[in-house]
Amino acid sequence: MTKRTFLFVVLTVSGTMIAVSKAEDPAVAKAFTDNEIVPDVLSKAPGALVKVSYTSAGAEVNLGNELTPTQVKDEPSVSWEAEPGALYTLVMTDPDAPTRAEPKMREWKHWVVINVPGSDVAAGETVAEYIGSAPPQDSGLHRYVFLVYKQSRGRMRWSEPKLSNRNPNRAKFRVNEFAAKYHLGSPIAGNFYQATYDDYVPQVYATLTETK
Repeated sequence: MTKRTFLFVVLTVSGTMIAVSKAEDPAVAKAFTDNEIVPDVLSKAPGALVKVSYTSAGAEVNLGNELTPTQVKDEPSVSWEAEPGALYTLVMTDPDAPTRAEPKMREWKHWVVINVPGSDVAAGETVAEYIGSAPPQDSGLHRYVFLVYKQSRGRMRWSEPKLSNRNPNRAKFRVNEFAAKYHLGSPIAGNFYQATYDDYVPQVYATLTETK
């Protein structure tokens, strides 16, 4: 059985003390550290788990399990414990481009959705459309990391170009710099899987037709 640590926050509402508990899952921090996402991507692991399901393939993301590019080709269903009325940002990033041993293109941005009300990703604003895993042949396993940030300053104003799923100009992304720029703080939840090349990858490359 997984042990969980509960943090208790005391709020004062009209003079009444209310205790609100929030569960932390130590398995998340352990997996992020053991797989070196800390420090390759983050300085500190998130405390909670993001649920990620590739329903059409019958596949679930589970803290570093191996999936195939074929299984993850379609946009997944993603959910997390959200506070009522809060907005969130969802990011999916690959720190192992082109290889984990020589990540000269670290990170590759796969998906970014901002202004997500609660965990209703479909109601958020997609600023980088989803592209599934496409690790180069003979590049070994890549880590694909999902991170959720709470937007503490409310609705985010996006002034940068939005990327379609045909746009390959996503290399050298830095999620830490992105979070700092938009005042997102540390991620509240995360998950990741690993994948290596399969024969679906050339089909992904064939769709990346935009040059700007």
